[in-house]
Amino acid sequence: MYRRRMTVLQEFVAALSSGRIQVVDLTAPLSDQTPILGLPEQFGQTWPFQLSEISRYDDSGPAWYWNNFSTGEHTGTHFDAPVHWVTGQQGADVSQVPVSQLIAPAVVIDHTADAAADPDFLLEVEHVKAWEAEHGALPTGGWLLYRTGWDAYGDDPERYANAGRTPGISVECARWLAEESPIQGVGVETVGTDAGAAHSFDPPFPCHSFLLGQEKYGLTQLRNLAQLPATGAVVIAGPLPIVSGSGSPCRVLALVER
Repeated sequence: MYRRRMTVLQEFVAALSSGRIQVVDLTAPLSDQTPILGLPEQFGQTWPFQLSEISRYDDSGPAWYWNNFSTGEHTGTHFDAPVHWVTGQQGADVSQVPVSQLIAPAVVIDHTADAAADPDFLLEVEHVKAWEAEHGALPTGGWLLYRTGWDAYGDDPERYANAGRTPGISVECARWLAEESPIQGVGVETVGTDAGAAHSFDPPFPCHSFLLGQEKYGLTQLRNLAQLPATGAVVIAGPLPIVSGSGSPCRVLALVER
């Protein structure tokens, strides 16, 4: 058994070295220009990302450079844990998410053309079922990555927010993904898992409400989904294990066999 495990690991390393397995970075750079979600003024607001220099090879630290940083848990490419939403308040915080679930298969549903034609485009159950008819069932314990092309605007906060008009997932589809599909979570290219207009849905923010309430997860502000196949990728999502944290910025990588 030990020798077999070593063989599998050695084969994997060899595949990486040879380029047969490509590593695709799905993470947006994190800076003071990273778009953040703004809420109505009466609610608490997240902090944008900010670095504060401690020392840089100077009197404060002659041989080292380092910084403090401040930001909200849900800034940039980040992981939503169940406890993030009121429906999941009895669920896991980000430090309690099983590490085995941080590496999972992923599929990509591409509606870039629809989102380009209509920034309020919503993914519906029939879209997912049509995808399944072509590609097979959604992966048990895997990620549904929803490609809309919105990552193209990630370096322009105003265009990225688009005055609240961004694509998302319908109420019915969010409920179906949470309660009937085998996936463990949804990943999107937009600032959050819900559509820009989701505050007016019933219930509001249905992806957060249904998915997190069912102990499922969210990944947001992903990039480079265009480099992934419809099926066959494996996603590694690495949030910080913040005790009692509702989520965390994270590095998200995809492994793709070429």
